[in-house]
Amino acid sequence: MRHIGLIAGAAAAALVATGAITYAVAEDSGGARHTVEAPAAGSADAGFARDMAVHHQQAVEMSFIVRDRTTDTEVRRLAYDIAQTQANQRGMLLGWLDLWELPKVSADPPMTWMGMGDMPAGQDGALMPGMATNSEMRRLGELGGRQAEVFYLQLMTDHHKGGVHMAGGCVARCTVGVEKRLARGMVESQRSEMRLMADMLKERGAAPRS
Repeated sequence: MRHIGLIAGAAAAALVATGAITYAVAEDSGGARHTVEAPAAGSADAGFARDMAVHHQQAVEMSFIVRDRTTDTEVRRLAYDIAQTQANQRGMLLGWLDLWELPKVSADPPMTWMGMGDMPAGQDGALMPGMATNSEMRRLGELGGRQAEVFYLQLMTDHHKGGVHMAGGCVARCTVGVEKRLARGMVESQRSEMRLMADMLKERGAAPRS
């Protein structure tokens, strides 16, 4: 997984290097320059960045697992696209936390920023909505061929449903414009991918789990 870390790290470094100027200083309509305050550690902006970075990491891992378990071009292409997209988005989210000088972990339970901090603790590693359990991740790594394809598409559909829920929460609660735009893009792209995965499951005689 070293190459995944390099992708995310490079994206974060680029964001910190170039984004600090555009975020820290803004101009109003009259050309006056002023400093933009970073969000607080307990804000929706910070909470979404932290939680979605964790959520995305599992999607990246899941996608690289299935690429080693099937030779199907369509599934491998989808998995590669998801891994690349979410690794880069994860780098952006972690880069913003660096830029805001905020911790990447929190003592608060996951989803606190959405008012869901009191939800039951995730079972077997499924910390947030849509996340696969550790057992499911192990099973994906043991399956092969058509079985691996179907299970991956089902797991990723669930994962995207949770991701859309979280991204929609940021659209409603976050205050940093660029982060809200990223979240809105996540909602649109993941809904599109869910439709694609439903078609791919149907072609394989299967369906989403829920």
